[in-house]
Formats: sequence, C-alpha cells, structure tokens
Amino acid sequence: MKLHTLKPAEGSIKSRKRIGRGQGSGRGGTSTRGHKGAKSRSGYKSKLGFEGGQMPLQRRVPKFGFTSHNRVEYQAINLDTLQELVTNLNVDSIDFDLLHQNGLVSKKDLVKVLGRGELTSKINVSAHSFSASAIAAIEKAGGSVNKI
Repeated sequence: MKLHTLKPAEGSIKSRKRIGRGQGSGRGGTSTRGHKGAKSRSGYKSKLGFEGGQMPLQRRVPKFGFTSHNRVEYQAINLDTLQELVTNLNVDSIDFDLLHQNGLVSKKDLVKVLGRGELTSKINVSAHSFSASAIAAIEKAGGSVNKI
C-alpha cells in the first residue's frame, strides 16, 4: 500500500446535489425552489424571527417584570465552602486570588459571601460583599471581614 493508491471507503463519499443543470438532471426548471413567491427568487433573505406576516412569537408572548440595567451580579460563596477550603488547604486567610486558583470564581466575578453552613475556623476573609449572617458567623468564629 502506498499513499497514491489510498482511496476512501466504498460509499463514504457522496457527490453533492447539483441543481439548475437542465431538465435531464431531474433538478432543472425551478431548481428545487418551487413555483413563485419570495423564496423562489434570487436575493431572498428572511428577517430573523419573521413568520410570513403572522404575528411572531416574540410579539405574541406576554412580557412582564423589570430588569434593572444597573444590577450588580455577585458570585455567591457560602461559609461551608470557605470551611472546606480552610480544612483542605490549611490556610488562615481567604481572598479573591485563592478562590480563583481553586476554580470557585472566574477572573471578572464579584464575590459575595453568604451565611449558609457553619464556620469553625478563625479566618480573615476578603470579598466584594458579605451578607449580615456571614459577617456575624465569621466574627463569632474569631475571624475578620475585609471588603475589597
């Protein structure tokens, strides 16, 4: 066997459908486009979401609620996650870099510490925001809170 003798497996290569190549091909005439209408003509392009004049789904479905453009999204980290970090890594302070290195937050996230779980270790926590219960639990364990 040599490189110039290699061929693809039988039946694995299929020639593409050639349309508009005369009546004898079976795909001449309208070239699989059907008769008349915008779709049969050259240069046809449909707008995104256009449903042929029918009221589009985007306009049929009721809209409700309000989304503030000034909303600040935080990545939530709970106390039980912090306790797990302390026991696994044996650290006494937790900051954004440590959370990022361990894959808990991404580079552009803002971190908010929430109060779920128990904290038994004395640690210093640095984050962008804290819930009241998280601050109370951290200070109760003898640690300190530092807002970035």
